[in-house]
Amino acid sequence: MHNYTVFFVSDGTGITAETFGNAILAQFELTPRHIRLPFVDTVDKAHQAVRQINQTGLVEGRRPIVFTTLANTEVFQVLQTTCEGMLLDMFGTFVHPLEEEFGIKSNHRIGRFSNVSKSRAYHDRIEAINFSLSHDDGQLNKDLELSDVILVGVSRSGKTPTSLYLAMQHGLKASNYPLIPEDFERQQLPDALKHHINKIFGLTIQSERLSEIRNERRPNSKYASLENCQYEVREAEAMMRRSGIRWLSTTTKSIEEIATTILQEIRPERLSY
Repeated sequence: MHNYTVFFVSDGTGITAETFGNAILAQFELTPRHIRLPFVDTVDKAHQAVRQINQTGLVEGRRPIVFTTLANTEVFQVLQTTCEGMLLDMFGTFVHPLEEEFGIKSNHRIGRFSNVSKSRAYHDRIEAINFSLSHDDGQLNKDLELSDVILVGVSRSGKTPTSLYLAMQHGLKASNYPLIPEDFERQQLPDALKHHINKIFGLTIQSERLSEIRNERRPNSKYASLENCQYEVREAEAMMRRSGIRWLSTTTKSIEEIATTILQEIRPERLSY
């Protein structure tokens, strides 16, 4: 059962409101129900949102929590004057004090993704996503020098989701390359990687967790057996140590934590947020 209903109201995608709101809510032992209300960009839509919020409070017998990033003043005033939930206005909290500090007015731009057709950063991010997809699991290695980051590790250690996160969130061209039994027999990195050590970061994982993950994909196979997972992890870590590659275990870390650690270590020349 949920403790509270939390609304995220925005005149854009709502990503900022939800990300910030969830960070705040994580400080409390709650299991709230989340309701997203994006693209609330007219007065009429604002009234519709308020009716839903107020009705929820009436049915549940407690006022909902409302995180909002409404840039349009007229639209926000509808919530401010008629919403019966607990209204947490992030723009009012942060933008207005900064206006006073800077001595200028904000442009009240709606959302991070407004007018993306003219944004070079957006197009760079799309290019990075396409690059990362085409360089997943060593599919393409002829232009690895274009990579900002190259992730290595055994199969199912978290390389693909981390690569895509780095591309989508930071606009980085992230390649990933699996370490396989043939590499362990030769006891050296694949030839394609040897000239890019400064861009390489290794991911490893506890053998028991790796076996669980692989058994979901290929149950009762040698590939997923604990003995094979122990061998691959042991050899991969030894290879990374010999090659001087920085690495971490993904066993208990989120994609966000993994990506942040990689960025601190690799420090790509270009970063996009």
